[in-house]
Amino acid sequence: MLEEEHGAMEADGGGWAEAALEPVRWVRMLCRELGATFVAGVVLVYGLNQGFAGSFFRVASDYYWKDVQRVQPATVQFLSIFFHVPWVLKPLWGVMTDVLPVRGYRRRPYFVFSGMLGMFSTAILASVGLSLTSAVVCFVGISTAVAIADVTIDACIAKNSIDKPALAPDMQSLCAFSSSLGALIGYASSGMFVHHLGAQGALGVMALPPTMLVFLGFYIYELKMYQHYMKEKVLNKVTVAVKGMVQTIKYPVVWKPSLYMFLSLALSISTHEGQFYWYTNREPPNPGFSQEFVGMVHAVGAVASMVGVLIYHKNLKDYPFRSILFFAQLLHGASGLLDLTFVLRWNLALGVPDAVFVTLEECVSRVVGRVRLMPMMVLSTKLCPPGAEGTFFALLMCIDSLGMLVAKTGGAFVLRALHVTRTDFSNLWLAVLLRNLLRLSALGAIFLVPTADQTDVLLPQDLLSSGSPVAAAGDEEERLLQLGKLTSRTDDDV
Repeated sequence: MLEEEHGAMEADGGGWAEAALEPVRWVRMLCRELGATFVAGVVLVYGLNQGFAGSFFRVASDYYWKDVQRVQPATVQFLSIFFHVPWVLKPLWGVMTDVLPVRGYRRRPYFVFSGMLGMFSTAILASVGLSLTSAVVCFVGISTAVAIADVTIDACIAKNSIDKPALAPDMQSLCAFSSSLGALIGYASSGMFVHHLGAQGALGVMALPPTMLVFLGFYIYELKMYQHYMKEKVLNKVTVAVKGMVQTIKYPVVWKPSLYMFLSLALSISTHEGQFYWYTNREPPNPGFSQEFVGMVHAVGAVASMVGVLIYHKNLKDYPFRSILFFAQLLHGASGLLDLTFVLRWNLALGVPDAVFVTLEECVSRVVGRVRLMPMMVLSTKLCPPGAEGTFFALLMCIDSLGMLVAKTGGAFVLRALHVTRTDFSNLWLAVLLRNLLRLSALGAIFLVPTADQTDVLLPQDLLSSGSPVAAAGDEEERLLQLGKLTSRTDDDV
């Protein structure tokens, strides 16, 4: 009997060990199949530059506008429109990375440039007392730096998704997990820094992520293109890339899911600033959460986001696009009812304290949000034609950014129309209710999403064939890369 129990315990221990080692094996497999520097680049851009910096920036900037610039919540949402402009311009950054190499490299120089721009903008914002306009310019600079780095790494992801389609969900899982882990660290530390350094001083921590982007630009693996021939083909490549985008977006299999993603994001109007001003207001009966608690709630949400990644990676990546996006959108609308319950203070009537309820609400919304976002990202990579991955993926992300821009703008108009201010939150519940109804209305467009599996090839054969303009550009690019590689070897031999 004792021997049986001992054997069972050893089996359980082995099972736990296997589970603990599985992520390590998974990362090693990605490094082997895709390259270690590519995996490191994804972790740096998504984990440090977007996850950590994005979460830290969210908390610190909210307090910056509230306590330093002292503007109204609707005004903050209007100003955030400017912060989204660099993301709307992602096709421009995509064209630059695809067809305007620097010294034969298409990715490395843009990591360096984005890192320097981010460092410069952050240093000014954190060290100088700025007017409202100057602060907006610095915020736009930070946003531009993140957007360029995002486009550059996304181009690498899109190309690898086409070369190895079976690993496309795994790459999105790596992106999402890195982002969630970085967000956990950023949220957990943001409240403490804001409390001890103030909102403006805390923004100085934002200089670390762009510094790492500069280093990434020097070590990430990339084949050098043949310089002399490449310069003569830049204009032609720009023309081919633009024609390829126009040709590709005309296909129903491309524009229909793109339209759905836009509607899904645009109809989810943002009421974040109104809710932030409300739950940090110290006057009863408002919750009056502290800076540290706000950061810790978001940190718990980041853990929940990682749980969402695991749920998708383990159980949902084999479901058809339409099925998973339908139920994700349905849950997205339903989960918004928790916000409504919190704003109306029904949680107190149910005997649930504010701290417990808001933590529960954050966890649910993060899991649902991650499960909803990840298949959208996989779908976007599947719509990119070979030869212009960076440009077209940037176009799709631009469409998504336009959707979020519309959501921010719509939320700002709603908050202003309902007279939600720094001190008056009597109509905030109406804004949240309208947001939830609009989220559910996006289900009416679910027919635009293909029923294909997430590992299927979605693009028609004529777009993938060597005769198409976009594929021809890809063949030309591959020839230049091989020529550059051959030239490099020849130089080494000499």
